[in-house]
Amino acid sequence: MSQSLSNYELVIKPTKGWFKLNLVDVWRYRDLLSLLVYRDFVAKYKQTILGPIWFVVQPLLTTLIFTVIFGKVAKIPTDGVPPMLFYLCGLLGWNYFAQTFQATSNTLTGNVGMFGKVYFPRLVVPLSVIISAFMAFSIQLFTFFGFWMYFKLSTPFGANLLFGFEWLLLPVIMLQIALLSLGVGLWITSLTAKYRDFAFLIGFITQIWMYSTPVIYPLSQIPEKWRWVAAVNPMCMPVESIKAIFLGAGTVSLGYFVISVATTLLMLLSGVLIFNKVEKTYVDTV
Repeated sequence: MSQSLSNYELVIKPTKGWFKLNLVDVWRYRDLLSLLVYRDFVAKYKQTILGPIWFVVQPLLTTLIFTVIFGKVAKIPTDGVPPMLFYLCGLLGWNYFAQTFQATSNTLTGNVGMFGKVYFPRLVVPLSVIISAFMAFSIQLFTFFGFWMYFKLSTPFGANLLFGFEWLLLPVIMLQIALLSLGVGLWITSLTAKYRDFAFLIGFITQIWMYSTPVIYPLSQIPEKWRWVAAVNPMCMPVESIKAIFLGAGTVSLGYFVISVATTLLMLLSGVLIFNKVEKTYVDTV
């Protein structure tokens, strides 16, 4: 009898040290993780008419606006790629980053009621955001493929669109974007727990970050001597790499990519450190 009871015994101990991922606990609470993923993906558009179709409508409308404003009016070059396809491809990685970054930035303040009542690894919440946003990305990727096939089969530019082994690199690039958004989001949510000013800056940071990332313009338009400044932005190389994979028109440098990955790991590790420190006592301050 005592042996069977011990199987259901869970001892909760205070976290020692700053850097502790608690991956064993995350795996133990995988059922909760799946429920949060379901909540994030389904409940978001549950009372809307179009439902998950919004995952397709939003990037299409954004692409249409970019095509008119930046392609027709401002006439920003797109490396010879049709503007519609160029902007739609650029938004693939960026939309995933923006969605996960904004959602993870609200981890602590947005779930304080749940965190204050029951124990579970706090890292489960931002991880659920990363997974649910990837499902939305998959829908948008499928939509992009539809346009990609149209331009390949029905336009002269289709000769430049090729299937290649480079496509296998997409999961690696998306993993980097996921880790980057998680790291930056953990930083912002930790700071927001004490300084609410950062909650008002999230939208502004996202907007400025997008314009500093080659989403609406190609990296080739930046003078070569200044490209290292753009490469400091860790989202620069992932966005350009996605364009290179699908469109064959991105400017990708191995050195810049190493800088991007190093910056991503730095943001992730430091984000976990500050998150572990803040989540111990933030319920008393929020």
